[in-house]
Parts: sequence; structure tokens; C-alpha cells
Amino acid sequence: MSSALAIHVRPDGVAVITYDVPGEPVNTLKATFAPELEQVFAEIERDPAIKAAVLISGKPSGFIAGADIAMLEAVHTAAEAEAICRTGHAAMARLAGLRKPVVAAVHGAALGGGFEVALACHGRVLSDDKKTVLGLPEVQLGLLPGANGLQRLAEKVGLRVALDHALTGKSIRAAKARTLGLADDVVPAPILLDVAAALALKLAGGSPRRAPRSKLPERLSHLALEANPLGRRLLFRQVRAELRKKTGGHYPAPERIVSVLETWASKGLSASREVEAKAFGELVVSSVARRLIEVFFAQNALKKASGVAPRPIDKVAVLGAGLMGGGIAYVTASAGLPVRLKDRDDAALGRGFKYVADLLDGDVKRKRLTRLERDQKLALLSGAVDYQGMRTADVVIEAVFEDLEVKQSVLREVEAMGKESQIFASNTSSIPIAKIAAAARRPANVVGMHYFSPVHKMPLLEVIKTEHTAPDVVATAVALGKKQGKTVIVVNDGTGFYTSRVLGPMMSEACFLLTEGASVEAIDGAMTAWGWPVGPITLLDEVGIDVAAHVGPIMLAAFGERMAPPPTMSKLLAADRKGRKNERGFYLYGAAARKKGAGKHVDPTIYGALGLASPSTDARKKPLIEVEEIQMRCSLQLVNEALHCLGEGILESPRDGDIGAIFGLGFPPFRGGPFRYVDATGASEVLRRIESYQQRFGARWTPATLLVKMVREGTRFYP
Repeated sequence: MSSALAIHVRPDGVAVITYDVPGEPVNTLKATFAPELEQVFAEIERDPAIKAAVLISGKPSGFIAGADIAMLEAVHTAAEAEAICRTGHAAMARLAGLRKPVVAAVHGAALGGGFEVALACHGRVLSDDKKTVLGLPEVQLGLLPGANGLQRLAEKVGLRVALDHALTGKSIRAAKARTLGLADDVVPAPILLDVAAALALKLAGGSPRRAPRSKLPERLSHLALEANPLGRRLLFRQVRAELRKKTGGHYPAPERIVSVLETWASKGLSASREVEAKAFGELVVSSVARRLIEVFFAQNALKKASGVAPRPIDKVAVLGAGLMGGGIAYVTASAGLPVRLKDRDDAALGRGFKYVADLLDGDVKRKRLTRLERDQKLALLSGAVDYQGMRTADVVIEAVFEDLEVKQSVLREVEAMGKESQIFASNTSSIPIAKIAAAARRPANVVGMHYFSPVHKMPLLEVIKTEHTAPDVVATAVALGKKQGKTVIVVNDGTGFYTSRVLGPMMSEACFLLTEGASVEAIDGAMTAWGWPVGPITLLDEVGIDVAAHVGPIMLAAFGERMAPPPTMSKLLAADRKGRKNERGFYLYGAAARKKGAGKHVDPTIYGALGLASPSTDARKKPLIEVEEIQMRCSLQLVNEALHCLGEGILESPRDGDIGAIFGLGFPPFRGGPFRYVDATGASEVLRRIESYQQRFGARWTPATLLVKMVREGTRFYP
């Protein structure tokens, strides 16, 4: 019998099939899974004492986490990947067609191929543990489910629900799975096997299973949209239109998912299998999937411990109850840690408390938390207008005004009140940590923890270490960030660190393009078409024009003429334009935006405020600056600055730079990050473009020394 699959027959005639991949922390579907499963099925069918079977995981905290991604990464041709898909089809068809019923007993995550295995079983019983989730996240890796999970899911829950989950990759919790009819029962983990065995025997005896009763509006919608050809055509047309808006055509997997389900709905399972196999083969070897899989592995590598033990964290304090401070307090309380929030007065503190409470209420509404769990997490939050209760905090995170003297003053006050081992973390986005730590009595305990706004949504945390920061202080900051659910990179200290430093030149270049006659819409539209989630002008409004203007001189002082800001900033500040925060920016907000109707609208007075003529809106006229030039100038400014950062030792690896740009700034994931982009495009081509811009625009386009060296030596960032 296989070393991954074991079979044990209970006295009641139920065969317990245990899947436990040796030496692995979680179960994944290996290349050997299908032949091993066939051996198990042969034994079940051969033995007359076996009436039914239960498939269960031998891992304590998970069912099957999906296919082995390393196996897919090793595939070189579409034909190889297609063959893997067809093997999966055959294995799942064999499971679904087995004469003796098999029930999946699911505890923990059943994702991707793991969910497809569960769907092919004749019944499913789930544990009520919070870790138990079902889902098809393949789209997040640029792939589609390759074992007919799409069709089986649609058969059970309908096309609309199947499309929703397959196109987003979002998970289904146990209670929702029961409501949808995906789970026959949801029970406590200790009785999971016994309940699954009882269901298996019931199915073996021919007893009918309870069908979920859908609500009347859902039944009517099904009849109107899914149960007739005309309605289905309308449904798929709408889905495709929404997809094109969302993906910009950069991600082929969602389109293929729609094609598989459309074929299944109109031509049946056999025809859809052919579409699925061909699509799976092409997607696995596509550049988009390769980049997304590389990002996946990079994220996993960052989750591993550094080797330095972190200090214990039993309590955290946050100074400043604004949006950043409130967001940090929320992710800390959500991680189950007591957090003390401080601000200057009760009103500010109250706003911080409300912000945290509103976010927790949102979690309840989205069914991520129960009302009781929400109350328990809110109870972890306390507050004060002085330093009472701060002494016992293991980590104090400051999120006060971006001013060196203010931050140093807060540091001195905290050190005077806190215990010797207390870590002081600054959430500054641009001021070197060493400058803040210059006021410290214990500089070894000072570290940077740069969160991104909004904290509850943005996945990255940038931890900044100085030459004096103790290694266990860095390890503690990283451990805290991971507990808060963040992807964490560690960078060395310097003005702007990594993320703020590389973002600045991109936004500046966008402003230079404005002065040359490009419109706001043209710049933002070109960059979103290239794959950015929002354009740089939109981002400037969101970050705050005043914040960018404040950071500009700091960058100029540190890096000289290369970081000289465009002349637009001072004019915007003189016109009291701060962006979204005061509803006066490049775009319209509030009542003025509502008056214009749906969508985003550029403020028509912005060009006058900049001292510029309004760009022509005549679509027949050739634009002053081509789309590709806008895309290249903005994106290559960020890429070039990322290379400067690596060459100067701010970054410790290209991997960290790619992860930081993708998860902190929104660099298009399908391009892999700035360093993967250089490898894919070719260092010599990137240098050629940058040097051509240097000839036209001067010092701000000085190519990174590292890039010049790479071209000279013919090297790459990744093998």
C-alpha cells in the first residue's frame, strides 16, 4: 500500500482512507496521488466486507491544500500540463463513479485540488473549526481548477455562485457550505470521522440525502438566468464584460474559467473537460502563471523564521489614534493581543475607538467574526490621553505626525515611562530611523514598522533596521507583523527606506508628464492599462498632496538633483489642494463628484491651478504623449530606483524588492515585480530606455550603477 494513502476497515464495514504525505506539514496532491488512489479503490471494490468509505486527512490541521505547486512549476510544455489535467479528470471520474460511496471528512483547508477531491466524493462532512474552509484559489496563481471542480461546484450551487468563487478564489466557511448544500453536515472535530462514517453507511443503504432548500428569489433567478439558453448567454456576457474591466486583459485564467463553465452549461461535462484540459495546459506554462507562482513561493519563503528568536509579545501600545494608529490597533486586536491606544484628548481617542469598532462590525457583517468574537476583540482595546498603562507594553508603535522633532519627543517620553526591554517602533514613511533613534537612550530597541494605508487592507509591512537595532528586536517586529496577518520584508535604514523611496520618482514623473501636456485621465488610464490598480495621480490624491510635498524636500536633501520635484507641488499647496482628505485634489470629491454622476471625474479647475492649459479632449487629435511613453516613464522610474536601493544595500535581496513593490505599492503581480521585470525585459533593453530618457530629461534619469554593471557583465537577478 502507498506511503501516502493508508486504509483501515472499521468493524461497521466503513473503510477509512487516510491521506498523509510523509515529511510534509500539509497534504498536497502529488503526481503519485492518482495511481495510489486507484490501488485503494481496487481494494475497496474487491473486499465484500467494505460497505462504504471515508476519506480523511492524517494531518492535524488540514485536509488537502491543493496540487503540489512545485510539481506544476517543473512542467516545461503545455502538453505535459495537459496530461496532468487529464490524469486528474480520470481519477476524479473514478472516485465519483465508485459503486461504494465515499464521504470526505474535512477538517481544515480543502483548497484547489483538495476541494475538487471533496466535490467528487459522494458526500461531505465538515468540522466546525474556523480553519475549515473550502475554495478554488487557482485563479490567484494564474491557473484554473484542473480536475472538473468547476463543473461539480456549478452542479451543486449554480453557475452564479460557482463563477463568483472561481473568479475570485475566495473561500467558503463550513456554515456557508452547509447552507449551499456543499456539506451534508457540520460537526465538532472530535466526532467528524464517526458522523462521516454514519453518512457513508446511510448512502450505502440507499437512503436519500437532504437537498438544500433555496429561497424563492434564488429559484426565480436560476430559472431566468441559468435554466434557459437565453438567460445563460446574458449571464456569461455580463460576467465577461465585468472581467474585462477588472483584469484589463492581463490575466487569461478568468476568461478560461468562464469558457469552461459556459461549455459545461451548454454542451455538457465531456465537452467542458476538453476545454479545461487545453486551457490548463496553456495556463501552467504562461508567463502570467510563472510570475504569480514565483510570487507565491517568495511569500512562503518570507513566512519562515529568520533563526533569531523574537522577544515575547503580551501587550502592544499605539501612539496616535488617527487612521494609521486606529488601523494598527485593529490588526493588533484582531491578532488577539491587548493594545493600548493613546492620543492627545478624549475626542481623538473616541474617533480611534469608533474606527476600530466599525472595522470589527464589518467583519461581523462579512461573517468573518461572530458577535461574541467581535466583543472579545474589542475588549482587548483600551485607551488613555497620557502614558498610563504604557509601561507594561512590550512594543510601542508610534503613528504621530511625520516630523522628526515630534517623533524624537515621543520616543523620549516613552523611554522615560517604559521598561528596559520595551521596543519602540516608528511608523514613519520617510524619516530615517537612525535620526529618530539619535534621541534614544536605548537605540538597540528602536526599529521601523512602516504600515500602509488603509492598514486593514494593505498586506505589506516594511520593517526597517538601523546598524544599532538589535537582531531580536528586528525578529520581534517581524513576528508581530506576521501575527497581524502581514507579509513582512526587512530593509536597511535610509531616507524613504524602500517603498516610499521608489514610489516618489514614479509620482513625480507623472507630474512632469502633466507639465508636458498629458492629461490626468491619460496618465492614470495608461498606468492602469499597464496593470497598476490605480494611476499615480489618483494615488497622489489618496496619499495626500501635502504629504508628498512634505516628503519631497527630504528626498531632495538625501539624493540631490536626481530627486528634484516637479514645479507643480508648490502651486497645488498654494491653492490649498491636499487631495481626497480636504476634497480638493486632481479629482472631484463629495458633492461636486456626486453632481457629475457615477465614476471618477477630474476637477476641471486643476489645470488652471497648475498654470497649465487644459489638454484637448478631441479624440480625433493625436495625443501629445503616447500611451507607451507614459507607461514606460512612470514604471521605469520606479524600477530604476528599486535598482538603486538594491545596489546601495537598502534591500537585502531582489525577492524582497519584488514582494515590497507588489504588496505595498501595487506593482502589477503578473509582471513579477521590478526585478523580475528587468530579467523578463532584459537589462540591456531597460538600460537603453533609461539612457534615452536621461539624454532628454537629465539627472532624474541617471541609471542605477547596478543596472550598468549587470549589462556589462551579462548577469540576471534570478537564475
